[in-house]
Amino acid sequence: MLENIRVVLINTFHPGNIGAAARAMKNMGLSNLYLVEPEVFPSEEADSRAAGAKDLLENAKVVSSLEEAIADCQLVIGTSARTKRTFDLPLLDARKGAEQIVSEAHNGQIALVFGRETMGLHNHELQQCNIHVYIPANPEYPVLNVSQAIQLLCYEVYMAAENKSYKETEEEYPRHKEMTLFYEHLEKVLRLTNFIIPQHEGKVVDKLHRFFNRSRPERTELNMLRGILTSVEETVEKLNK
Repeated sequence: MLENIRVVLINTFHPGNIGAAARAMKNMGLSNLYLVEPEVFPSEEADSRAAGAKDLLENAKVVSSLEEAIADCQLVIGTSARTKRTFDLPLLDARKGAEQIVSEAHNGQIALVFGRETMGLHNHELQQCNIHVYIPANPEYPVLNVSQAIQLLCYEVYMAAENKSYKETEEEYPRHKEMTLFYEHLEKVLRLTNFIIPQHEGKVVDKLHRFFNRSRPERTELNMLRGILTSVEETVEKLNK
């Protein structure tokens, strides 16, 4: 089950943090590391900080975008020190977030996403996540080094798996790539029906992304929604003829 959980690091600046992340992951039984445009990798410093976890670095997948790193994931967890954002996502502390991760990891790929050392995840990256997880800390100084945050969250995942403090989820959820195709289809139909007017687009598409990322339709429900969109397309085409 733990083999279905990946840690995704975005634009990591200090190579030592990549090595420390690998070590933290291996301590807790995780082995899948994805690096989105790291500043420096491979690196001797990363190897040194990884200690006995160099195999994770050797097998790490380096990709050019977050979308590529999470394309086949059914659940994407965004991490952040900030609990208040300009839009709402389900918000869980590290322990509850870990329970959610392991409850789904038996039947799908899960991504645990960490942002940059200095600024964390950008809003448009967090917007691609289903859940926002934070680590409770001293409110006067809640800032953690990224490798410390990885260690703590990997620990919570490991303990949730060991203690079986979760209920396995039987629902089958679509992968991130399937949701991306749905969003493209939805926007196409909304433009076709003039629900979205080019001169006054507003933030309709962004708000719908947030809504569906929060609500997480099951795969059968998503197929039904795609069928509805196709039906609308066909009806509009007939009317236009």
